[in-house]
Amino acid sequence: MGTRVFGEPVQRREDARLLTGRGRFLDDLGRDALAAAFVRSPHAHARVLDIDVMDALDVEGLVAIYTWEDLPGRVGEPLPLLIPHPALTHGRTAYPLARDVVRHVGEPVAMVVARDRYLAEDAAERVRVEYEPLPAVVGIEAASRAEHLVHDDVPGNVGAVLVQETGDAAAAVDAAPHRLEFRLSIERSASTPLEGRGVYARWDADDGSLRVYTSTQASTSVRAAIAARLGLPNGKVEVVAPDVGGGFGVKIVHPWPEEVLVPWAARLLDREVKWAEDRREHFVSAAHERGQVQDVRVGFDGAGRVLGLDVRIRHDHGAYTPYGIIVPIITSTQLLGPYKIGAYRAEVTSLYTNTVMVTPYRGAGRPQGVFCMERTMDRIARHLGLDRADVRAANLIQPDELPYDQGLTFQDGRPLIYDSGDYPELLRRARALVGWDGFDADRAAAASRGRRVGVGIGIYVEGTGVGPYEGGHVEIDTAGRVHVSTGLTSQGQSHETVFAQIAAAELGVPLADVRVTTGDTRRFGYAVGTFASRAAVMSGNAIALACRKVRAKALRIAGEALEADPGDLEITDGVVHVKGDPSASLPLRTVAVLSNPLRYAFDAETAAATQFATGRPVTEPPVAPGDEPGLEGRDYYSPVRSTFAAGAHAAVVEVDPDTAEIAILRYVVVHDCGRLVNPMVVEGQIHGGVAQGVGGALYERMVYDGSGQLLNASFMDFLMPYATEVPRIETDHLETPSPLNPLGVKGAGEAGVIPVSAVIASAVEDAEGIRIDAMPLSPDDLFTLRQKERSAGGVASAGISRWGTSNAEESAGGVASAGISRWGTSNPEESAGGVARGAGDLQPRQRVDDNAVAARQRRNRDTSG
Repeated sequence: MGTRVFGEPVQRREDARLLTGRGRFLDDLGRDALAAAFVRSPHAHARVLDIDVMDALDVEGLVAIYTWEDLPGRVGEPLPLLIPHPALTHGRTAYPLARDVVRHVGEPVAMVVARDRYLAEDAAERVRVEYEPLPAVVGIEAASRAEHLVHDDVPGNVGAVLVQETGDAAAAVDAAPHRLEFRLSIERSASTPLEGRGVYARWDADDGSLRVYTSTQASTSVRAAIAARLGLPNGKVEVVAPDVGGGFGVKIVHPWPEEVLVPWAARLLDREVKWAEDRREHFVSAAHERGQVQDVRVGFDGAGRVLGLDVRIRHDHGAYTPYGIIVPIITSTQLLGPYKIGAYRAEVTSLYTNTVMVTPYRGAGRPQGVFCMERTMDRIARHLGLDRADVRAANLIQPDELPYDQGLTFQDGRPLIYDSGDYPELLRRARALVGWDGFDADRAAAASRGRRVGVGIGIYVEGTGVGPYEGGHVEIDTAGRVHVSTGLTSQGQSHETVFAQIAAAELGVPLADVRVTTGDTRRFGYAVGTFASRAAVMSGNAIALACRKVRAKALRIAGEALEADPGDLEITDGVVHVKGDPSASLPLRTVAVLSNPLRYAFDAETAAATQFATGRPVTEPPVAPGDEPGLEGRDYYSPVRSTFAAGAHAAVVEVDPDTAEIAILRYVVVHDCGRLVNPMVVEGQIHGGVAQGVGGALYERMVYDGSGQLLNASFMDFLMPYATEVPRIETDHLETPSPLNPLGVKGAGEAGVIPVSAVIASAVEDAEGIRIDAMPLSPDDLFTLRQKERSAGGVASAGISRWGTSNAEESAGGVASAGISRWGTSNPEESAGGVARGAGDLQPRQRVDDNAVAARQRRNRDTSG
């Protein structure tokens, strides 16, 4: 395979269309379709006593109103539990429209169809639903107490108990020379893509077929679900994902209630029907992620090597479990990161609450696991008075130990075996890039000017390329154009560019000649979906394998025409020629013509392939046995197990001594995703991930009150970072090819977001000397921690302020001070003899205009209720 295109920072081919307004999103379609709107529950937990639609019938333009009782057969059955698991003993899913009981605010109760969305909303407002409110279970602590139940038939609100372990962790911790116990937590956030969910369906009564457009990450799976629910053959259902304005995990769930109900209504009414989600609907009826509480016991030796780690995780999975327990499975396995742990046990209790369900969001359980492990590494370093980076280095898996079997089972049901990597090199590069070894002097220089700065670091391993398979189809037409199709959908990951690079490199054609189609079941009917950093690994390799089939066929046909051995031929810029003799050549477009024996000539090109022109021996059939007409190929890639990418992030932060505002001064990323198809695309993925990670670390939280009402269900109150809050990101790439797939690639889509909370917590803790046990961390949170520290005369931790439990690390009366630097060095800010060195490396924060100040102040408001 050539390297002329593969590995180059090719500009995104999608941008010209998208940036000039020529994108084709869900709501651009079906302008004349009927519109659907949903009556949604205002209660977190209630019994539905009666639904009165009489007032709504007076709305002019109303077409239909449906409740659960109107749904026939499988249409009205509970939605599928997509990923069963033996540990998920009490899996529960919702009905498309509520039957008897609603279990979170926003659950759909009735569907209204009208001439347009305005009329549908008017009619929906007139539907009167009588509820009997029931006690709401909100938050992990309430779910654990189980004074009330979300589902009457689920004891203790426990949907699943999952244990992953190697060795006897409890005994290893007890026998270790040093031990710590503490509690950590991460609150809820959500994907919140720019485009919400949406479905548009049209029924062809004459053909008995259905076409559905949906903003999804899994078009082929949606097709299968719709076909099953509506009793249609797969071949009579077409599902197309048009341009999708972001997904980040929330659109991998399928089918959503609307993906069943809108197509059903379209067939029933024999009219086009469309629904496009508004922003509040997305907040209260889509999906959230992240919420966990982690109780950690760790034992270690004097060098900081972990001898035993015992973690008990309580996971809030909301009201339903349609996506199983994938998120806590990933947390329990990816928690180990790049480290060798003597003995390990993770026990996950997954709990029902009367809140929006929890399904994967970019990172999918990894940010929680990395937060746990990296906070643990910092605690060990602090306890022993060692450098935090040195403690990490002492625990790293070495390159010559790979492949490395962690002895656990990953989310794909396969062994957790790291395939390739160089974790010490990742750490070394991150330390060098952020200036770790000279940061004491930088801190001293900043302190001499009254500034409070800190540095943090974090390492992670990310399972990517999850199976079971993906496929690719490649065709070269008689104009020499290459058409590539795969079932994966795209939500901005640059598939059109990256897959074209792979095809161009494999076939030896100009990049401009390659066209890529994704997410259209008319072009490719079998696929799994876009999630878990799997596109490049799965579809990339499938496309490469399909290209190799096409290439081999092209060389064989060209060899016959040129009377040359196919082994002596190569393809350059779309021309097949004899190696070393470009004059003996044949364009691929001509090879495509010759590949399809014709009876009729449609133009001068095809005349060369007719029965009197081919010149094939009359003793042989025009199409050889086992061959097919046309220059095309299809193949699938199915991995034996996941590949494992890795990375190291580091950050320098400044904390305002008065307001507790946190500013990120520097952020560096060293990343290894195997061979790079397009370095610029990978960096873009990392930058977007870091931006989401910053949001999760400092701004974004879903705030529920005790009755289950989401208090910040709008972008006025759900705080996200603007460009003013996202730092410039410095990146470096390490390439350790994966031995598990032909291209040697690993995934990159989630890498940027995974360790950000852990890194920022580490940096703020370094700056403040106050333990950070919970994320996100707002200025109000940090200000409260400072007050707790002062009132206690020593340590305050997010674990104490939020949970009211003392931390075993400090139970003997230890005192933490802002003078503790990197857990063993006194902070020059607090000493009389601090010396400034390298002071120019940390520049004062730039002045910003009044609008930026106002935006930042808005973000600093406490949203904790």
